[in-house]
Amino acid sequence: MKNIFLITKREYLTQVKKRSFIILTLLAPILMIGFGALIAFMFKANESSSTFNVVDKSGLFVGNLKSDKTIKYVFVPQENEKALTSTLKDMTGIEGLLIIPELKDNNFDALEKGSKLLINKKIGLDTKMSVVADLSKVIKQEKIKKLGISEDQIINLDKNFVLSTQNVVDNKGDSDLDFGVRSGLSMVLMYAVFMFIIIYGVRVMRSVLEEKNNRVVEIIISSVKPFELMMGKILGVTLVALTQFTVWITMSVIGAVFLNTGFSAMQKQIPGGEQSAEMMKSFDIKLAASEVSHILLDMNFGLIIFVFIVFFLLGYIFYSSMYAAIGSAVDNETETQQFTLFAIIPLMLGMYGSFTIMNNPEGPLGFWLSIIPFTSPVAMIARIPFGVPVWQIALSMFLLVISTLAMIYIAAKIYRVGILMYGNKASAKELWKWIRS
Repeated sequence: MKNIFLITKREYLTQVKKRSFIILTLLAPILMIGFGALIAFMFKANESSSTFNVVDKSGLFVGNLKSDKTIKYVFVPQENEKALTSTLKDMTGIEGLLIIPELKDNNFDALEKGSKLLINKKIGLDTKMSVVADLSKVIKQEKIKKLGISEDQIINLDKNFVLSTQNVVDNKGDSDLDFGVRSGLSMVLMYAVFMFIIIYGVRVMRSVLEEKNNRVVEIIISSVKPFELMMGKILGVTLVALTQFTVWITMSVIGAVFLNTGFSAMQKQIPGGEQSAEMMKSFDIKLAASEVSHILLDMNFGLIIFVFIVFFLLGYIFYSSMYAAIGSAVDNETETQQFTLFAIIPLMLGMYGSFTIMNNPEGPLGFWLSIIPFTSPVAMIARIPFGVPVWQIALSMFLLVISTLAMIYIAAKIYRVGILMYGNKASAKELWKWIRS
């Protein structure tokens, strides 16, 4: 344990003292904010306004077809149709000519088929869909008038049926908000574990490969056992990751506090941002926050945190051992590609398979994904906000512990031989020999 502690300390200090680590740790949140602002600017820069001349032979759309900041409708007399059609391709400032035929015998289908939009340049799909929506809105209002139905009656007909549900097991309500909060928490926890294992597992592999290539490892293993070296690297990188996450979370919280007042102003810069801002004004944030807090407090947070930490650490050690074995078995990063799939594919199956948990948390797929050790670090964490029987948690944890110990043992066998092998590509047959030796 003393040697493992010394190697862990060395690995940790070596990583955190690198200038690249310091710069990335401090700049990553700022770069993410800048990236988001750049995306918003790109959306804003690509916005365009279009102007269409409208020939309305039906008389339904004059005064009812409203212009907005992106689309402007200019109504022109019917007798100018031929002249406008022939000169449209040479016009500037006018993107198209909308021709609406006469309405005969209230045949709106014929009106729709006879309408056409002539354009002199390519327009975006969103622009076309906006024109269609504007026309549909006017026709809908006209149909309502013809049927003698009031707007309030239409709104009443469009109301959805609200069905309240209650779980008789725990005698608690099961609202849409409750499901949304649990799903959101499930996604956050699942992605955190998935990204942590992938990013820092690869870092363990590269660290092993780097020391193997520069022959430093030959000196180190003259004083310590290969197993101690491997575990020290895994634990050292774990501390590096926790340090980085702690800094990022702290910076995010501080940034949220100071930048909260600027959210509404920035929101208006993205498409639909102004409407969203207006909706936020009418939205009772305090009430929503109170309901979300109530749902979160009703969860068994002690169990959720315990399960998250246990599966998080066991899953990381399980896959990091695999990555360490891969790093010791090859001579360069190019050769790692044929082996890393064995680590990535099970994690991806666990993550994408866990999406089905949102629809059926107690289904057979969710159960088996959370029991099989290769996928349980991701799937069990995705299930836990919805509630999991204690016996399933215990069984999954037991299997993951056994599998992690077995993976450490197998990885140590490969690491012990592979760390000193040079210029020899490791095949599956070769690896099996190393494990058996």
